[in-house]
Amino acid sequence: MPEHDSPTRTIEFGLDTFGDVTATPDGAPVSQAQVIRNVVDEGVLADQVGLSFFGVGEHHREDFAVSAPDVVLAAIAARTTGIHLGSAVTVLSSDDPVRVFQRFATLDAVSNGRAEVILGRGSFTESFPLFGYDLSDYETLFEEKLELFAALRAEQPVTWNGSTRAPLADQRVFPTTESGALRTWVGVGGSPESVVRSARYGLPMMLAIIGGSPSRFAPYVDLYQRAMAQFGHPVEAIGVHSPGFVADTDDEARNEFFPHYQAMHARIGASRGWPPLTRLQFDAEASVEGALYVGSPETVAQKMARNIETLGVNRFDLKYGAGTLSHESMMKNIELYGTQVVPRVQQLLAESSASVFAE
Repeated sequence: MPEHDSPTRTIEFGLDTFGDVTATPDGAPVSQAQVIRNVVDEGVLADQVGLSFFGVGEHHREDFAVSAPDVVLAAIAARTTGIHLGSAVTVLSSDDPVRVFQRFATLDAVSNGRAEVILGRGSFTESFPLFGYDLSDYETLFEEKLELFAALRAEQPVTWNGSTRAPLADQRVFPTTESGALRTWVGVGGSPESVVRSARYGLPMMLAIIGGSPSRFAPYVDLYQRAMAQFGHPVEAIGVHSPGFVADTDDEARNEFFPHYQAMHARIGASRGWPPLTRLQFDAEASVEGALYVGSPETVAQKMARNIETLGVNRFDLKYGAGTLSHESMMKNIELYGTQVVPRVQQLLAESSASVFAE
């Protein structure tokens, strides 16, 4: 079972967005340019309500507006002071590790040390043909590029050779960070191989839990902790990324979120062979045992606290958008999440820890 820390364990709370192309509250389409500007405003609000992290995903398709997260994050950095800013995720497989490091080291500079990067293989594959990569090399691309990126994080001369890019011979990469290490996570969808890969490089792991019972990921947390010990690495953070939406009441949250989530599911599922999502299935995922955090502040807080305790994780990032859900609704979600949900989760976790350690 996952290891649990003392009552002083610090839990970080964040938000993630993919920059979904939205609509206005009355259903009018919103341009991709306006969506990007709205994402910047959402990141600023996340800082204002005291959240730890704001993540922006990378996609290369018409239903998501953000293809260059680091540029959007730099705009947010200019208007914020405390919140950490990162990708959710960067598709390392179809990018160049040297350029990814340089871009996020630059973001770290302009944000005064607040940059993070979450590296992933990419569950969306549009970037592969766009940048000239063969999907048959899917595993090799990520394995080699993660190996190189891990070496670059030392900010020392790197010698590296592989099949996916030109070799490096005693090469340094600039800019370096003031802290000496760019905070880097590996996004994991739930395969044991991916868990062990994260541990091999001694990097924090971000679990994407988007369906089913979160408790089923407990063995992956345990595997990660055991693998880290076997590789001789110190304990690193473990995070969870899951979809959700907060409104004043459970009914309001579910009724507002469902049609947008259903349409998004159908659009993505059309290319992946998914069956249509029913309201019954959606309600099951939004229940206590499901992966969706949809409901009132109290409902979402109770579910978050329960799963943070069950998994023993250090960070929870709520993926707060879904398809055409309006910017206005997402801004209210951010406000409720930061001002009501997070304080309530912290209270519940403190009460739980005090109870355990009093026994």
